Amino acid sequence: MADFSFLIWNNMPWVWLALVVIFAVIEALTMSLTTIWFALGAVAMIFLSMAHIPLPVQIILFALISCVLLVFTRPVAIKKLNMKNSLTNADSLIGMQVVVQDAIEEMKKGTVKINGVVWNAIADNSGEANIQSGTKCTVTAIKGNTLVLRRTL
Repeated sequence: MADFSFLIWNNMPWVWLALVVIFAVIEALTMSLTTIWFALGAVAMIFLSMAHIPLPVQIILFALISCVLLVFTRPVAIKKLNMKNSLTNADSLIGMQVVVQDAIEEMKKGTVKINGVVWNAIADNSGEANIQSGTKCTVTAIKGNTLVLRRTL
């Protein structure tokens, strides 16, 4: 057991490099912009571990560096990368007046036609669930490929 710990202790830069790879792979799979900061903390530890700092101190430094990076640089990175949902052309349909083609019932989608395109439609939760064919409605939201409609008064 002592030989194994001696082997690990003498190869700590390689251990930290392995952690860099692990955190980078996790970040690539999740794209959450979270584990990348731990990968950067492990990069810093590669160099600090060459100074033969005791392992508990290395772990504390790693946690401290990673958390500081996470807290102070993640919000800036998210702003710069603009990681929010971008509007699509379909979002321009919200607020449009439409006429229901096929009636919308409580457990059945209806249809509306906008610019020659037939869309599935459901009623929003604010009114009644049934909307008859020929009724004028306003598009209030889009859920997937289904328009959410509210009866126009």
